[in-house]
Amino acid sequence: MRIATFCLLVATVTAQPKLEAGVPADVDMSAAVLDAGASLLRDAVEHDGLRGAVILVARRGRVVLHEAYGWRDEAKKIPMCRDSLFRMASNTKPVVATAILQLVEAGKLDLDDEVRKHLPSFDNPKARTITVRNLLAHTSGFRIRPIFIRPLLEKSDETPDAPSLRAEVRRFGRIGAKVEPGTSYAYSNAGYNTLGALVEVASGMPLKRYLSEKIYQPLGMKDSCNHESDADHDRMSAVFRGGGEGWRISWRPGGRPDYPFVRASGGMISTAWDYAIFCQAYLNGGIHAGQRLLESKTVRLATEPHTRSTFPAEVRDDPDRSFYGLGWKVRRGVFSHGGSDGTHAWVDPHRELIGIVFTQSPGGKNPREQFARVVHAACRK
Repeated sequence: MRIATFCLLVATVTAQPKLEAGVPADVDMSAAVLDAGASLLRDAVEHDGLRGAVILVARRGRVVLHEAYGWRDEAKKIPMCRDSLFRMASNTKPVVATAILQLVEAGKLDLDDEVRKHLPSFDNPKARTITVRNLLAHTSGFRIRPIFIRPLLEKSDETPDAPSLRAEVRRFGRIGAKVEPGTSYAYSNAGYNTLGALVEVASGMPLKRYLSEKIYQPLGMKDSCNHESDADHDRMSAVFRGGGEGWRISWRPGGRPDYPFVRASGGMISTAWDYAIFCQAYLNGGIHAGQRLLESKTVRLATEPHTRSTFPAEVRDDPDRSFYGLGWKVRRGVFSHGGSDGTHAWVDPHRELIGIVFTQSPGGKNPREQFARVVHAACRK
C-alpha cells in the first residue's frame, strides 16, 4: 500500500508541466491566429502607441509565442529583447500574497489572525479588527492613498530602523481603518505593504530574502528580484509616459529607485519568462518542475472571487465583473494582475493557458484585451 501511494504521488508530481519552448500544434493552437494576435502588438509599437513590448503565450506548459517589439530606450537605440527586465509594479502583489499563503500553510500565520497579533502598532481601536485575509483581499478598510506616508521616516531614537518597510507600516497601524474591515473593497497599496511586514515578522527574514529563497530560487526564476538596485540595468527597460501627447522617460536604468528599501505593493523586477514560470506554478496547482510552491487547495482559495459579497446584488451577479481573490483579480474563472508601469499577465485554467503582455509604456494604446481574445480564439480545443 505504501509503495502504491508513493508511486501515485510521484506520478502526480511528474505529470505537472514544466514551462519550456514548444510550437502551437503541440498544444492544439492555431499558429496563424496567434500571429494575428501578435500583429496587434507589433502594430501598436510601429504606430507608437507603445514604445516597446514583450509578449508570451503558453499552453499546457509549452511556450508557443514569445516575441519582443520596439525599444527599451529609443533615444539610445536600445531594442526591446525577449529577456528584457521590467519594473513589475503591482504584478508584485500575487508574489507577496503567495509568501503570506506559504506562511499560513506553515502555521506561522492564519488568514483570520488579527494583524495586531503580529504588528503591535495595529493594537488600537481603529486597526485591531483588521485581519490577514482583509489585507490580501483589499477589504481592510484602509483608505490610505499613498504607497507610503510622505516624507519617509528618518533614523531617530524613536525609529532606529528607518528608513524601512516595517517602520513605515507602523504608521499605517496608527492611522487604521476608515471603514469597517471586511465590508467593502478598496484597492490598497498600504495593505500590501503591511503584508510585506507580516512576512518579515512571521518568517524572521527580510522580505527580499524570503521572496528569493522561498519563491524565486525554488522555481528557477533566475532574473527576478525586488529592488532596482539589484537588477541587471543592461537589460532593463526605461519607463515611458505620455502616450498620444508625446513620450517622455520617467525612469531610466541606473536612476534613483522609487524607495530606498524593498516594498510589497510593488518593486519586483522580472522577465516575461520568469513571470510565466510563476503563473505556471499556479496553473499546475501550486507546483512547477517538482518544486511545491503552495498546496492545490490554497491555490484554489487564492483564485476565488473573495470580494464579491462586498458589492450590491446587481454587481455581484454581473458575469463580466472582476472581483479580487487573495492576490489576484478573478473574472469568469480567469485570474490576472497588472502593474502601473505597463505589465499584465493572466491565467486561464479552463484553457490551460497563460498570457503575458509586458510594456513599460503606461498610458499608451495597449491592445492587450484584444490580444487576449485572439489568443483564446487560437485554442482549437
